Amino acid sequence: MQAVTAEGARRSGLGRFVSVLEGIRPYQRGWLQADIVAGITLAALAIPEVMGYTKIAGMPVITGLYTILIPIAAFALLGSSRHLVVGADSATAAIMFAGIAGLGISGLQPATPQWVALAGLSALLAGGLLLLARVARLGFLADFLSRTVLVGFLTGVGVQVAIGQVAGMLEIPKQTSGVPFFSNNLIEFFKTLGHLGQASWSTALVSASVLAVLIVFERWVKAIPGGLVAVVGAIVASWALDLQAHGVSILGPVPSGLPSIGLPSGVSWHDAALLLPAAVSMFLVILAQSAATSRAYAVKYNERFTENTDLVGLGLANLTAGLSGTFVVNGSPTKTEMVDEAKSHTQVAQLTTAVVVAIVLLFLTKPLQYLPNAVLSSVVFLIGVKLIAVRGMRAIYGLRPDEFWVALVTAIVVVVLGVEQGIILAIVLSLIVHVKRHFTPHDAVVRFDEQGHIRLAEPTPGTVTEPGLVIYRFPVGIFYANAVRLSEDAMRLVNVPDPPRWFVLHAEAIDDIDYTGAQTLLELADHLHQRGIVLAVAEASDDLRRELDRFGLTDKIGPDRYLDSLQAAREAFQSS
Repeated sequence: MQAVTAEGARRSGLGRFVSVLEGIRPYQRGWLQADIVAGITLAALAIPEVMGYTKIAGMPVITGLYTILIPIAAFALLGSSRHLVVGADSATAAIMFAGIAGLGISGLQPATPQWVALAGLSALLAGGLLLLARVARLGFLADFLSRTVLVGFLTGVGVQVAIGQVAGMLEIPKQTSGVPFFSNNLIEFFKTLGHLGQASWSTALVSASVLAVLIVFERWVKAIPGGLVAVVGAIVASWALDLQAHGVSILGPVPSGLPSIGLPSGVSWHDAALLLPAAVSMFLVILAQSAATSRAYAVKYNERFTENTDLVGLGLANLTAGLSGTFVVNGSPTKTEMVDEAKSHTQVAQLTTAVVVAIVLLFLTKPLQYLPNAVLSSVVFLIGVKLIAVRGMRAIYGLRPDEFWVALVTAIVVVVLGVEQGIILAIVLSLIVHVKRHFTPHDAVVRFDEQGHIRLAEPTPGTVTEPGLVIYRFPVGIFYANAVRLSEDAMRLVNVPDPPRWFVLHAEAIDDIDYTGAQTLLELADHLHQRGIVLAVAEASDDLRRELDRFGLTDKIGPDRYLDSLQAAREAFQSS
């Protein structure tokens, strides 16, 4: 009875919190020091990054720090993965920006109190959807975004993010798009190119310097965070050289202190209904990206993680984000890699990061007022460039050209039409690719070489396993979309001048059959019987056998026509 109670507690949020505390025991072996160092390192690397993400989300810069304060701690205590880091993310920030901007509210501008309230509402909606998914055990939905379309989607987001920062890097006034159906960032980018004469070259020099620092440190001085060096260096230069007097815009006063807790003000149920499509898009990206990241590190360290438990952590992380005045958070592959490279072992590293960020918010926000806006634009520009998965797209093209075109179309739609449209297309294309793979399966005729080893042959007319016998292998479940394919290929194999006497369906890989598939098999049995051909089934699973019994195939062909193996099928044919 005690064991059952303990297991139930461990599955609960309280049990997860207790397990984190229990995890302190291994620190006798030196893990505590390593995790604290990893947490400080993550804070140094992530602070400039999340400040940059506020440019994508249209939020005040201080809210970027809020994303790695309470939300990161919420997931650390309640999530399943030991390694996943939660915080601001470019993809979800871009979706949120598009969703709020698309509301068409008159006078609504980024970084205003109304925008911040709507951002908080979108985080609450995404968190609510994640918790509902946990209640319904929908963690498996993460697998409905294929890796192929996810690569294409993130590549498109990278292009969107990068081109959206060009105006800020050159201090060119924001250009309104005014073109329906097309991505605002894309139209604004082309309009920005037409106003290069208005660029502030002192701002451009700051942007170029920041990019140079980031690239140099990333390639050749990896031990020191390049983003931190760029931000601190730009603050010092801005203060010492009075860059604002030379036409370089700066952040200005940044509020200090911890965020206030409460529901977003001035929003309504009507706003929630309007933001729901964007929240669903963010929910799907959070689900897919976080699960993929957690799974990758669980495999790397031979650990277990539970997608449905992660949904609790992710859901509460977003709820706390919405209640603490910031925007939606996601499982971040970049931050997770940062903390992993720093030799973190547990989520205590993320709790350390939250403590460091709290110290920054309480005592170190005053220097931020001197930070040039172009610095954040440059940091985000480089983040966007890194998201453009040229290697990934090239690898997909080399291995699966058909899937490459799916990824490319997804990327183009994200860039040309927008992020929300791109995520919808990504889901649709993932399902189409899945259905297509099952719609046109690689069926075959089973043959045997001289040593008795199985060889698969194309199911062309006249192909037989041995004279008078065709063993036909169908490699997927039979459903309405591929049942006709099965029937047509089977009839081509028997409609020959010298038809086989036996037709054996090799059912080892058939895991399910729907009503249409069953009716097709019944019709095939009738057609074969009219031609004097015996229909048998080999290696059917118990579940499939029960389904075939229920649909009436067993009564039609007889229970003795179910064979346990291919060898048994050959022997039954030969003895007949």
